[in-house]
Amino acid sequence: MLELTMAAVSAAESGATAGMLMADAPSEPGTVLRVGRDTSLCRLATPDDWLFVSRVHLEFQCAQDGSWQLTWLRGSLPEPSSEVRLTVGEYAQPVAYGGTVPLPRGGSGEAVILDRTAPRSVNVGFYHEI
Repeated sequence: MLELTMAAVSAAESGATAGMLMADAPSEPGTVLRVGRDTSLCRLATPDDWLFVSRVHLEFQCAQDGSWQLTWLRGSLPEPSSEVRLTVGEYAQPVAYGGTVPLPRGGSGEAVILDRTAPRSVNVGFYHEI
């Protein structure tokens, strides 16, 4: 099972969150959890006016072996207005625009979508339960 928690954070809220959302899915091949602005496609939806987040921005997908991976889906623009960082333990790495990275089995971490033009972010915590 993969469990996700999402918080939308802006400087105006001084570290407070604009609501915490949660989603989970079984570790079955082909299972997908999406994060973005489009509520019809995404289990975790960000505020509509946060245009630095694509309609469908992040996709967590379960592979054939039960492991999970994170993909930053390419949007309609050639250059994104955000950046995505993945933190697992004390290790942080950028995720390439259109890139995919594996998530640790039985581990936890956070994917952060950072607005390049304003001090706000979407923080998506994950926990892979074996």
